[in-house]
Amino acid sequence: MNDNLEARPTISDIEPYQPGKSKSGNQTSPMKLSSNESALGCSDAARKAFIDCQEALYRYPDDSQIEMRTAIAEIHQLPVEQIVCGNGSEELIGLINRCYVREEDEVILTQNHFVMCPIYAKGQGAKVILAAEHDDTVDVDAILSAITNRTRLICIANPNNPTGTYVADAQIRKLVESVPNHILVVLDGAYAEYVDARDYNAGAEYVARFENVVMTRTLSKIYGLAGLRIGWAYAPQAVLTNINKLRTPFNANSAAMAAATAALRDQSFVARARSHNKDALAMLLPAIRDMGFRVTQSVANFYFIDVSSVVGGNTENAITLLEQQGIIPRPATADKHLRITVGTKEENQAVLDALGTYRRSLG
Repeated sequence: MNDNLEARPTISDIEPYQPGKSKSGNQTSPMKLSSNESALGCSDAARKAFIDCQEALYRYPDDSQIEMRTAIAEIHQLPVEQIVCGNGSEELIGLINRCYVREEDEVILTQNHFVMCPIYAKGQGAKVILAAEHDDTVDVDAILSAITNRTRLICIANPNNPTGTYVADAQIRKLVESVPNHILVVLDGAYAEYVDARDYNAGAEYVARFENVVMTRTLSKIYGLAGLRIGWAYAPQAVLTNINKLRTPFNANSAAMAAATAALRDQSFVARARSHNKDALAMLLPAIRDMGFRVTQSVANFYFIDVSSVVGGNTENAITLLEQQGIIPRPATADKHLRITVGTKEENQAVLDALGTYRRSLG
């Protein structure tokens, strides 16, 4: 060990990101329900576009990202000049932190949050403030109460991960209208496409109205392109200019952008994926509640189970039994919660069977 090489002190306080498990013991093909990946995979159009890229792999990507940005603009009716693509939306969240968060600043997240957000904030030397939630849902009043003269950035996932709950538009409006304009608000809509509630707003209209609001989105979830790491942000022009100053050249690769562009234009696939997810949740959640477990009313492609809501239940034992049945969930909190991805019809039934077995083991 070279004791003369010292990392920044802020790095020592960072816990590395732990991805969802993909293997369990010696099982060769477990049901991986730990990472909120698409139950339906990706569209055929995206797959074809990816394959068609192979003849031009020696070429650098289009750094202007124009084809993908144009598709996003057309699908979402947004100004193309205010869109930027990234190596997943989390790269863009990281760039926002690098652009705007300084040492000794405060970054407000909520009790349940996207786990990369505190990593980026702490890497900048900022203090992370966790605002309390109410019934596993982001509490806007708690966020506003947490603001101090050192607050620099607020980031919320809507829908939230790992709870699957969402904040209604009226509360998002209250948040963005109440936050001082020197504080940047990031609305992370990784699971936005799954939501069909009439009072949900992913935030695009607030980016158009306010100079301190950014909306991030990903193609890793409903579009099924997690393996390509591709996402985007819609931001005020001044924010976008700063992001592009730090964005590495060619940060979004050619194959990812080609597949993403085709996926964006295949909205019939998105509709099928949304319908599958809605039907699956309508079957899963009541069945799990009938077993006696508390489970949140998710609008995303996963659900949040409080296994401790049944006497004797705990995360470790539940995971052990599920993995014995070939199912890989994700622990969400120690000794209490599991997060499980909505899978195929067969996978969802296997989860219910395994949870039933676990429930019976508790007496």
